[in-house]
Amino acid sequence: MFNFSSLYEERLDALLSEILKQSRSQISKIIKDNCVCVNGKNITKNSFKIKLRDEIFITLPKIQKPSQNYALDFDIEILYEDEDILILNKNPNLVVHGATSVKEATLVDWLLSRGYALSNLNGEYRAGLVHRLDKGTSGAIVIAKNNQAHQFLANQLLDKSMGRIYIALCDLALKENKMSNEKAIIRCPNNRLKKITTNDIFHPSAKNAKTDFLNLLHSQNCALIAAKLYTGRTHQIRVHLADFNRYILGDQLYGYKGKIKYNRVMLHAYLIYFVHPKTQELMFIKAPIFDDFSQILEENFNKGEVDEKISLNYLKCCFDF
Repeated sequence: MFNFSSLYEERLDALLSEILKQSRSQISKIIKDNCVCVNGKNITKNSFKIKLRDEIFITLPKIQKPSQNYALDFDIEILYEDEDILILNKNPNLVVHGATSVKEATLVDWLLSRGYALSNLNGEYRAGLVHRLDKGTSGAIVIAKNNQAHQFLANQLLDKSMGRIYIALCDLALKENKMSNEKAIIRCPNNRLKKITTNDIFHPSAKNAKTDFLNLLHSQNCALIAAKLYTGRTHQIRVHLADFNRYILGDQLYGYKGKIKYNRVMLHAYLIYFVHPKTQELMFIKAPIFDDFSQILEENFNKGEVDEKISLNYLKCCFDF
């Protein structure tokens, strides 16, 4: 619940997007769901012009338990928890949040089934989610238990003070030890499930993106690569790697053509760091690697070398954070 007066004139959706630090699309949903009043009157138009000193009252929707009876036959490892935030190690092949096309239990369903209090800035389906991971991607994901923590963490995503380091098993090592890709990303015109890069920054759907990549280890069969995200576009790491003609094991959507078949994309959100919303402490959380990923590492690399290359000190030195 928010109540404030406008300090300047602007479109309603633009003003709320700036104040709540949420996307225009999410703000649009809040407005259309009759959650916004201006001077005591419900407003459902995004383009409504806010005048100086108009009083705006926002009632965010309550989070309800999902009505679907999908089987919650899984558990999720908790990496860290306090009264404000929860850090989970998301399982492979687990959908993060519901949608009309999702016909299975999600991570949000799991949270709600256990009675967690969650932020509702992102609405019912995305309750508590500060960011997301693709279904096949495993690893660290941050959950906000209240709106204050959510907004504080969302601001860190915007100003890049929240960092995310992924590790991936690829078909080939990078051509250079360290590479960066800053090409914008758009939807593939021939396949709505895919994204592609573009050099046209003025393309109407272009979204800026930046990923740094680092070779860690390579063998005759595969390569272990680290990636640091500066933005969080859908499939960003996979798209930027495909731009280098490098493909993550199991990622047939983007071009993996290896003889060995995998039941998911071998991408893991290994490390996340951020400033705690209440204590202001800089936190580093590592997510243990799942068995399917670990097995490939064991078959191709020396454990001591792997431990060295994915250590916090090594990654901090290489990525300079």
